Formats: sequence, C-alpha cells, structure tokens
Amino acid sequence: MFKFLFRKDADVNNKIIEIDKNSLPKHVAIIMDGNGRWASEKRLPRIAGHREGMQTVKKVTRFASNLGIKVLTLYAFSTENWKRPKEEVDFLMKLPSDFLNSFLPELIEKNVKVKVIGNIHELPEHTLNALEEAVLKTEKNSGLILNFALNYGSRDEIKQAVQHISKQCLEGSLLVDNITEDLISKTLMTKNIPDPELVIRTSGELRISNFLLWQIAYSELIFSDVYWPEFNEVHFTDAIINYQNRTRRFGGI
Repeated sequence: MFKFLFRKDADVNNKIIEIDKNSLPKHVAIIMDGNGRWASEKRLPRIAGHREGMQTVKKVTRFASNLGIKVLTLYAFSTENWKRPKEEVDFLMKLPSDFLNSFLPELIEKNVKVKVIGNIHELPEHTLNALEEAVLKTEKNSGLILNFALNYGSRDEIKQAVQHISKQCLEGSLLVDNITEDLISKTLMTKNIPDPELVIRTSGELRISNFLLWQIAYSELIFSDVYWPEFNEVHFTDAIINYQNRTRRFGGI
C-alpha cells in the first residue's frame, strides 16, 4: 500500500496538463473519510463536516465528468455507520435529499447517470425516494456514472452473492463446476460496472473498511492525508498522475 502526500498549494490548471488523457482510469472509487475530524479541528459539530463534504462531492463529480472518467463510486454510508450517534445518522440520511435537490438539475445537464449500490431498501423513505428519483431521471444519460455506495458493506454484498449462487445450485439451475469468477462478479451489486482501477482514501487512514473487497483485487490504492472536505481538483489530479506513473503487472513481469 502506498501513502501519497498531496500538495495543497498547486494550481489545478498547471497540474492537469500532466495527465495523459489516453490512460485515464475508467473507474475511480473514493472512500470519503475525515468529515468529522475536519469539523472537530475547526471546533464545529460533526454534521458541519458532512455538510462541507457534500460540497466536495459536487466539486469532485464535476471534475471527474469534465475529465472523462467513466465511473465514480463514492463510499457514502457503510453498513457499520448505523452505530454512530442517532443525530449524526439522521443528518446523513438527509444529505442525499439535500444533495440531489440542489445538484440533480446539473447532473442531468451534464449527462451524468446516478446509480446506487447497497441495501437501499433499509434506508428511510425520504432518502430512498430522493435516490429513486435521481436514478429514474438520469437513467438514459450516457456520461459519467455517479455511483453511490449507501448502506453498503462488501462482506454483506459477497454473502448475498454466495446465497444467490447457492440457491441456484440447490435448485439445479447451476452446476457447482460452472461457478466462475466472472459469474461471481456478475452476481455482485456492481455487475454492470467495471472494477475500479484506482481507489482513493482521504484523511490519512490506511485501510479499506469493507469497501468493494472483490472488485479492488487489482486496483491501485492511494491514501491521502487530506480530509475529505479539503479534497479538491488538485488532489484528484495528483492521484491520477500518480496512478499513471505506476506499472500495472497483474501478477506478471
């Protein structure tokens, strides 16, 4: 694993020319971490960090779309996040509605397609309604796929896939010998999305936290010390340049 210290003072217009547009990662996945600590360091309530983090989502989405990234998956709420204080969870459940109320018209205009992975049927009705509206209104768009992982946990996702495949075997519609890696991939929540080539985690933590465990088997990992509310186009550009300077061997020489 590689920890990358991003520069905070570079100009994005000077940096972006270093990107090779012919070797962009098709799918970038981001673990958006550090909202609470950003707020605490500023002596603000944690929810202020989440509110500011929502603005970063808009900024990063615009940049990824303009750059030509095909898929941007954002880890917005994990299956473990329900353990947080009720006030914070309630606020987080309001964020999708607030985010989409203000940003959906722009997403439609920019040809962005909204998708969601996770156990969304367990989300509050107002949260689910906002997500379903965004998915419906952007389903015919053909640009960037903005994929939110909400109430998502990779172990749970894999468990559900195993249960589905096991049921097929018990029913006799699938032979055990016909279970392949490709079949498993097509049974996961990301079945219509390519695996991420690049995974970024903000805030300095060096772990994956139950995020896309199957899908990131060969992803390049970058860990940034920058809190998510501070993450910007320069940091994103630096991450892509760092990715492009790596040699991806996939077990070969």
